[in-house]
Amino acid sequence: MVNLKGGTRPPWVGLGASVWMQVAAGNSYNFPHYSHSLKSVLGFNQKQLTMLGVANDIGENVGLLPGIFCNKLPPWLLLLIGGFACFFGYGVLWLSLSRPALNFPYWLLWIALCVATNSSAWFSTALLVTNMRNFPLSRGTVAGILKGYGGLSAAVFTEIYSVSLHNSSSKLLIFLALGIPIICFVTMYFVRPCTPALGDDPSELYNFLFVQVTSVVLGIYVLTTTFVDNVFCLSAPVSYTFLIIMVLLLMAPLAIPVKMTLYPSILSKSFVVEARVSEPNQGNDVVAEKTEPLLGATSAGDNLGSFHESESMSEVDMLLAEGEGAVKKKKRPRRGEDFKISEAMVKADFWLLFLVYFVGVGSGVTVLNNLAQIGIAQGLHNTKILLSLFSFCNFVGRLGGGVVSEYFVRLKALPRTIWMTCTQVVMIIAYLLFASALNGTLYAATSLLGICYGVQFSTMVPTASELFGLKHFGMIFNFMSLGNPLGAYLFSGLLAGYLYDNEAAKQHTASCLGPNCFRVTFLVLAGLCSLGTLLSILLTVRIRPVYQMLYSGGSFRLPQTSNH
Repeated sequence: MVNLKGGTRPPWVGLGASVWMQVAAGNSYNFPHYSHSLKSVLGFNQKQLTMLGVANDIGENVGLLPGIFCNKLPPWLLLLIGGFACFFGYGVLWLSLSRPALNFPYWLLWIALCVATNSSAWFSTALLVTNMRNFPLSRGTVAGILKGYGGLSAAVFTEIYSVSLHNSSSKLLIFLALGIPIICFVTMYFVRPCTPALGDDPSELYNFLFVQVTSVVLGIYVLTTTFVDNVFCLSAPVSYTFLIIMVLLLMAPLAIPVKMTLYPSILSKSFVVEARVSEPNQGNDVVAEKTEPLLGATSAGDNLGSFHESESMSEVDMLLAEGEGAVKKKKRPRRGEDFKISEAMVKADFWLLFLVYFVGVGSGVTVLNNLAQIGIAQGLHNTKILLSLFSFCNFVGRLGGGVVSEYFVRLKALPRTIWMTCTQVVMIIAYLLFASALNGTLYAATSLLGICYGVQFSTMVPTASELFGLKHFGMIFNFMSLGNPLGAYLFSGLLAGYLYDNEAAKQHTASCLGPNCFRVTFLVLAGLCSLGTLLSILLTVRIRPVYQMLYSGGSFRLPQTSNH
């Protein structure tokens, strides 16, 4: 028998620190703030600018290296690598913008932007993998919270950009080069694997609810203050007061571990997981007992499954046992168990999920990368409000997608991908509104798209972990994330930038004006989302039995591994 007992302090300190790092991981959303300055100061055309936007998305989402190393390196080291990427990447961009006489080549700036935003991949991988392993029974909720704060980061950075940095692109870049690494160094110690509580903790629901409510308050607050500051041109003391309150709201999740420290009597009891595994040996029952913590580096399936029986048995013993019929040969994992990336890539569900995500975020990021130019083309010259609106709605979609999908998956075992279907239908409407360019539709279309764009993130992350397990989740999640830069390259770099420059050439102007600048692009994106809707329906039908197996009885059931 193998007796496993684990119990440490709940991992709420790590989640609170992760909120700050997840906001820092949204540094790539700042591209619209300094893209226009790059274009005007360095003399880029729209196609060159959109290709820099592609570099922005490639760096943010190509996380194969952090995916590989997340099972080999501790989280703090992954965060440290991301901090150095910020420093060097944004440092080069700051030098190019503040000292254009240096005349950096275009390819160097492209690579620098890739390196800078690649910090997001290192940050997100460390944060998501660590926290989802720390809270294996609340994956949708955790993914929604972290991805929600990541989506809200654009509005947070916009507030800092407007108040502290006085709308200076050069100051923003130096802030990203120095400020994010400092935040990283301060918080990286607290983001670490903890023993997961694999039971019904009565306080966990209220703790999650507190974090969700405070994040909503923060989102509404940032959007409101950004709007008020831009409309009424508030004085410096008032603006700085708004900024201080925003920082305090960002610190709200830390109230949970503080409460647990000050009032230990209400601290949740540590939960114990006991598993008994009998290992036959030539007809005799040999029993061994072992007590060890459930390390965050192991998957949930491993915790309640075989507990690495293969590690306690040599290969020769295993082969002998197989020959005698005592142990069956290792089978390929079934959906819901732990997959290696090579095993997952031969599954149709893997590629369906990738394609659905690719269409959803790939089309959405095209609008995000060109949001400033879209606003200017439709006569809106102050695009900061537009970016803040997209950021807030993106946050609502990410947080709400996690909460709603978690509720219905436990209530009716409804696959999370059904919400990807619904949002892609709404995205079709949003793109048609953008294409119409009617008065008053710009804000409505931006809001709808922001919500739907956020839902794609918060549903893909837990879905991938539920279908293919947590053991190699870092690699699988980062492969799925390739859909974002691939969509940015195809739809933004090759399609939107090319059509925009052609229309600007017809108008004999540097900046294109009018609805024709992006109309064809929006119609193409609407068609793509129609295809994405059909694919997501197919995926939902295919994986429904998996969710009925995992969530039968209204709670998540950790599947047994198929090692034997």
